[in-house]
Amino acid sequence: MEQGGAEATALGPTAFQFSPADKAYQELKMRIHQKLLERMDLTVMETMPLDELKRQLKSLVERLIGEESIPINEAERDRLVQDIQHEVLGLGPIEPLFADPGISDILVNTYRQVYVERQGRLELTPITFRDNNHVLKIIDKIVSSIGRRIDESSPMVDARLPDGSRVNAIIQPVSLDGPILSIRRFAVVPLTMDDFVNFKSLTPTMAALLEGIVQARLSVLISGGTGTGKTTLLNVMSGYIPPSERIVTIEDAAELQLQQPHVVRLETRPPNIEGKGEITQRALVRNSLRMRPDRIIVGEVRGAEVLDMLQAMNTGHEGSLTTVHSNSPRDSMTRLENMIGMAGLSLPPRVARQQISSALNVVLQLARMSDGKRKIISLQEITGMEGEVISMQEIFTFEQKGVDKDGTVKGYFRATGIRPKFVDRLRVRGVAVDDEWFDPANIYEV
Repeated sequence: MEQGGAEATALGPTAFQFSPADKAYQELKMRIHQKLLERMDLTVMETMPLDELKRQLKSLVERLIGEESIPINEAERDRLVQDIQHEVLGLGPIEPLFADPGISDILVNTYRQVYVERQGRLELTPITFRDNNHVLKIIDKIVSSIGRRIDESSPMVDARLPDGSRVNAIIQPVSLDGPILSIRRFAVVPLTMDDFVNFKSLTPTMAALLEGIVQARLSVLISGGTGTGKTTLLNVMSGYIPPSERIVTIEDAAELQLQQPHVVRLETRPPNIEGKGEITQRALVRNSLRMRPDRIIVGEVRGAEVLDMLQAMNTGHEGSLTTVHSNSPRDSMTRLENMIGMAGLSLPPRVARQQISSALNVVLQLARMSDGKRKIISLQEITGMEGEVISMQEIFTFEQKGVDKDGTVKGYFRATGIRPKFVDRLRVRGVAVDDEWFDPANIYEV
C-alpha cells in the first residue's frame, strides 16, 4: 500500500489546543492527509478488503503523526486517525453522524455550520469543515460516485449515497455564501405501520383501513410539505401490495425499500455536460406502461408526468401510489391540474379534473407538527365531479387542542361520521371493514 520514496521532512513541534474545530488541528489533519495521499497506492487500495484497508490506513497515519513530532496523547491520536480514515473512506467530518440512527437529516450550511434533525427538531452540532473547498471535495466525492457532476455551469445536483440516503447539493454562484449539502437519511430498518401507530401518527383503525385500501387496489395520492414523511408512508403502504404483483417504481433519487420479490426500479437521469441524455420522469412513466406493471409507484409527481400517470391509472393500472407537495387535499387537486398544463396539451379545466377524479380514489394529507412529530391530519375520498369541481369527502381528521409545557402537541383523531363509498369495493375484494370505524363518537386522543 505504501509507495517508495524519500521521507517527508518532519515539521517542528507546534503548540495548539487539540480540538476538531481548532484551526491548528485542521491544518495538522490536512498535512497528514496530503502526505497519506502521496504515499498510498490507489490501485491497490481499490482491491483491498475494507478491514485490511482500515488497518493499513491506521498504521500509516500513526507513522505520519510521529513524523510531525507533535506531543498528543493516545485519545487525541485515535481521534486524528479516525478523522483521517473518514476523510479517505467516508464523508469527512459528517461521517460519524451516520452512526447515529436517531438522525434523520444532515444539513451542511457552508463549512461553518452542520445541523442535524433528531426526532423532528433541528440541532446545531459542533462539527465544522476546514473551509468551503473541503465541503466541495465531499460533495464531488458523492456525486462523482454515481456518474453525476456539479460545477459552476451546473450548480445543483440530486444524488444518493450507497445506503440509499438522498443528497441535494447546491454551490456558488447560486448559493451565495458557499456550498450547501442536505442529506435525508435512509432508514437502516424500514418503518412499519405499527411504528406509525406507536408514534401516534395515525390510529389503529386508520392503519387497518389503509391496508385495505392498498389491497383493494385503490389509487392513492399522499400529500404534504417537505419533511412530513410522504416517502416513508409511501414505502410503508407499498408493503401491503401482494407479492404476486409486478411493481415498477419511478423516482428522481431511488429511496423506496420495497420487499416484494417482483420489483423493477427506475431512476431519472439529468443531462450530461453537453446538455444531452436527460431521462425525465415522464419518459419513465411512459416506458413503464410497456413493462407490463400491475402497479406503478411514482416517488413524487412534479410536472408533465402527472398526465401519463393519471392515464395509466385510468387504463388498468389501479392501485398505483404517488406523492405530491401540497398544503391540503384540496390544494393537491389544484397542483395536479396545474401540472397537467405542463404537459403542453390545451385541456379544458373540466377535462383535466375529470382525469384526476376518475384516476384517484384517496388523498392522505401529512403534516409535521410544531413538536416535530408527523401525523396524517386528513384522510379524504375523491367521489367524482360535482359540476366543474372535484368532489371530496373527509373520512378521518386530526384536530389539535393545544400544546403542553414541554412543547408536545395535544389533540385527537376522529372519524367524521361519513361512510366512504369505497367500503363496498373493499368488501368485494375480500377486505373486512367494520362500520364502527366511521363512528364519530370514537375519539383517539394523543
